[in-house]
Order: sequence, then structure tokens, then C-alpha cells
Amino acid sequence: MDQNAMVKQMIQFNKATFDNSFHAMIMFQEQNEKMVNMLMGQATWLPEEGKKAINEWVSACKIGCANYKKQVDDSFKKVEEFFNKS
Repeated sequence: MDQNAMVKQMIQFNKATFDNSFHAMIMFQEQNEKMVNMLMGQATWLPEEGKKAINEWVSACKIGCANYKKQVDDSFKKVEEFFNKS
């Protein structure tokens, strides 16, 4: 097996590993979001400003994860394009 093919396989393996790990992290985040929403619904003592802050924080985390995923996907694409040229 030539080195180029071996590097391509390593890239594919790393991308698949990242995708699976990222998917697991997103599932964990969604479960936590459901739990927080349920807790906030039952927390009558929590002021609306606090609930708003928590919702904004959850939204910021989602946006951050989406941006991170896009950056990593773009990077994998660039690496794959580089080795496909060779």
C-alpha cells in the first residue's frame, strides 16, 4: 500500500472518529438541555432574568458547537483535497 493511500485512510478514520464523538457530545448536550428546561419549569423561585440568561447560555453553546463542527469539517475537507491532488 502506498503512503498516500495510507494517509487517506488515516484521515477518513480520524474524521469518522471525530464525527462519532461529536454526535455523542451533541446527544449529551441535548439531554442536559432537556433536564435544564424541566428544572427551570419547576423552579418557581428562579426569576425570569435568570431563565433568560440560562436560555441565552444554552443558545451560545449550540452556536459554538455548530461553528466548531463547521471549522473541523472545513479543515478535513482541505486536508482531503490536498491529498487527493497528490
